[in-house]
Amino acid sequence: MLRLLLAVVLCLAGLVTVPPAWADLGTSGNHSFVSSAVKRVAPAVVRIDTERSVPRLGLDPAFNDPLLREMFGDQIPSSRERGQGSGIVIDSKGLVLTNAHVVDGAERVEVTLAGGESLEGSVLGTDPVTDLAVVRVPKSSALKAAPLGDSEALDVGDWAIALGTPYGLERTVTLGIVSSLHRNITSLGFSDKRLELIQTDAAINPGNSGGPLINASGEVVGINTLVRSGPGAGLGFAIPINLAKGVAAQLGEGGTVLHPYLGLQLVPLNARLARDNNADPNALLRLPERDGALVQRVIPESPAERAGLRRGDLVVSAAEQEVNEPAELLRLVEASQIGDALPITVLRGDEQIDLSIRPEALPHG
Repeated sequence: MLRLLLAVVLCLAGLVTVPPAWADLGTSGNHSFVSSAVKRVAPAVVRIDTERSVPRLGLDPAFNDPLLREMFGDQIPSSRERGQGSGIVIDSKGLVLTNAHVVDGAERVEVTLAGGESLEGSVLGTDPVTDLAVVRVPKSSALKAAPLGDSEALDVGDWAIALGTPYGLERTVTLGIVSSLHRNITSLGFSDKRLELIQTDAAINPGNSGGPLINASGEVVGINTLVRSGPGAGLGFAIPINLAKGVAAQLGEGGTVLHPYLGLQLVPLNARLARDNNADPNALLRLPERDGALVQRVIPESPAERAGLRRGDLVVSAAEQEVNEPAELLRLVEASQIGDALPITVLRGDEQIDLSIRPEALPHG
């Protein structure tokens, strides 16, 4: 009792500081919760080394000529380009999940397990739209599958731990938080991708691509895919594991991932932007003064054109759900079924129009 009273007096006097409640979060003995989380996943993190042939066009400008390239074919001088990334074992039978850009065009893939064993890998399939790929390696007793979590359970401010092999360094770990969720990749300048990303301030360096982003419990919640350089540097992005699970299941069976496609180019519209447009006497058309996804362009011979959508239409609902921005419409389209009717409501001037559109498979290339 005397000791307790003395401790209280010392604290009030400022002579003893009490650590904050989070200071011992997840600690075990002398180790932090980060160490415990990493130990669950680290055995499943792999390094991926690739080799591909690239033409040595710099030797002679003549080899840039398409006719010569067609005539000489493989005789055109080439060099071997090596690349490196990370991956995560998702099935102890030999399936490794990574980024599509890590193995893109690779003629040789070598997978080095956490214990140092190297295995020849073969790319089962890639999906450039989500930047995911599945690599198969021979079955080995050293293969340990990682525990996969639920990316939908994430909240902004949750701990985020990135694992990988940046710059060829083995098993590096960085710590941060989830900075944002549902970050649309098109806002980062990637018009050929269709997915929403987890944003984190955990350092993701070159070579971390394809490695796991894990939560405080040691579950994989994302696949590291890119880091922003230049203005805003220090932001990392990961593909949500819930999306990756579905894509990996299709690629692991040797299938092709099909993405529903409408054929629209969209821009966000809100009441303020619409009022500014409508106040301009030179405006080409009058816009509805409300939030929605404004059709900037309709791709010729697309499902959208066949359904009757026009430039200037404002999409305000799809699949009986309200649409306030393009990302919401894209999310609903991605969840739709190819060939099935998708109801869409648009505002065309002061007129509300209900349309039915049948998504087709997104064209490749």
